[in-house]
Amino acid sequence: MSQYIIYFNQQWVGDHAAEWFAARGRLANAVVSQMRDAGVLVFAAGVDEDLDAAITADATGGAVAITGGLYAPEEQYIGGLTIVDVADDEAATEWGGRIAEACGWPQQIRRVY
Repeated sequence: MSQYIIYFNQQWVGDHAAEWFAARGRLANAVVSQMRDAGVLVFAAGVDEDLDAAITADATGGAVAITGGLYAPEEQYIGGLTIVDVADDEAATEWGGRIAEACGWPQQIRRVY
């Protein structure tokens, strides 16, 4: 078995009405339940959208500097993630496709080492 992260950047979501998000939330929760039932779910969650609450730990200057806010520019930041433990790329891709369909926006699928 191998672990994969399935994630999206918040900017990929787009602008939608509250009703649209509510409907998608039910669909996404159903896929997470299916993952749990299949025994492949390690973790799934959305990321807090309050960028002011982000904390950066940066050791590139020789000492660890802790600052508030995002490290990278705000153009792209992670919006949510799922980690699955599956047999192979094909299984990870299947779950990533299900999440993308339920959410209504793209998902990136990458193996975790």
